[in-house]
Amino acid sequence: MSIQFFGVIAIAVLALLVSAVRILREYERGVVFLLGRFYKVKGPGFIIIIPFVQQMVRVDLRTIVMDVPTQDVISQDNVSVHVNAVVYFRVIDPEKAIIQVEQYFDATSQLAQTTLRSVLGQHELDEMLSEREKLNDDIQSILDSQTDAWGIKVANVEIKHVDLDESMIRAIAKQAEAERNRRAKVIHAEGELQASEKLLAAAEILARQPQALQLRYLQTLTEIAGDKSSTIVFPLPVELLEAMKTMASGSKS
Repeated sequence: MSIQFFGVIAIAVLALLVSAVRILREYERGVVFLLGRFYKVKGPGFIIIIPFVQQMVRVDLRTIVMDVPTQDVISQDNVSVHVNAVVYFRVIDPEKAIIQVEQYFDATSQLAQTTLRSVLGQHELDEMLSEREKLNDDIQSILDSQTDAWGIKVANVEIKHVDLDESMIRAIAKQAEAERNRRAKVIHAEGELQASEKLLAAAEILARQPQALQLRYLQTLTEIAGDKSSTIVFPLPVELLEAMKTMASGSKS
């Protein structure tokens, strides 16, 4: 009986020793509690925990990639959009991450969802689509400041998709088409204005120099003569009629 008793004692002691041994990886830390009170943060490597007296909670220090579920957001210009994002964060203070908040992952996820809706709701749709980097920085800054008390560092926030309803997509397409038409009309009007200015300058030059008008007339005849049409109708210059009239009156005298 004594041998069996000592054998049981030895097995119990061995089990206690095995349960007291902990090995933490390089990216892990152990938050140790002594009789329910915080004792210290241990690791990485080989550590010993006193059974029944000390308890340890493992904390992963690696960067966590968390998907923010799709959120329904009403923009400042009353447009309904569906937005999702991804958040990169990590634990920098294991003590706070375990003591100050119950589940730091769930708490950070809920905070990211509410912050995403709050920040995007203060901007118009055009800003959501064109100023995404600025919105990412704003959300990251707000999250980082609020999770600092939990020992969490939010490194980056990226908005992945901004989805619109089919009716809004059609409205935006019509708006883009109207904008293209407006630009085309403006360009055409600017071209007409420049052409009228050039024609006015040419008319002033021709008015000051009648010879230039005659040269232009001859150039026009040359261009018409190169046409393949069989019949050519061209106006008779007034100056030529006046010259013929002068000649006729001279012959009568």
